[in-house]
Amino acid sequence: MKQYVIICALALASCAGNSHKNTPADSVNGDTAGTDTALATSLNTPAQNMEYCFMRTEGTNNQDTTKVHLVINAGKVSGEMNWMPKEKDSRKGTLLGTMKGNDIKAVWSFMQEGMTDTLAVAFKLSAQQLEQKPSVYNKANGREQLNTKAGYTLVYKLDNCK
Repeated sequence: MKQYVIICALALASCAGNSHKNTPADSVNGDTAGTDTALATSLNTPAQNMEYCFMRTEGTNNQDTTKVHLVINAGKVSGEMNWMPKEKDSRKGTLLGTMKGNDIKAVWSFMQEGMTDTLAVAFKLSAQQLEQKPSVYNKANGREQLNTKAGYTLVYKLDNCK
């Protein structure tokens, strides 16, 4: 009986000691690093067929708010975008566009001061935030337009969809 107990104890000790060792083969194959990379990638990659809500505040005391609600389904994007400055007329409307990778190109159709207008918008989506290219005023036609040369400088934080 003593031999049986000793053999079981040794077997358990050897199994517990080898439950997960980083062997040279693991390092060469990148098994542990691959797991970390996959986890980091999954945190930054937005899920398809999903609904996202984001919010951005700016201005004195962060009183101006922009909210973006996106519904992504098989590369198609729809949703709403509402720009609500504290002491100006707001712009509220819908977004329709497409998504390739993390890049979203859409048209924002909105109402402001009783008039309907449209504006091309470009976003970069991650699982935790939304970034947008700013727009610029075109003096030649008197309209606002997407600044295609600018970076994604407007950053929205993930928000609860309410």
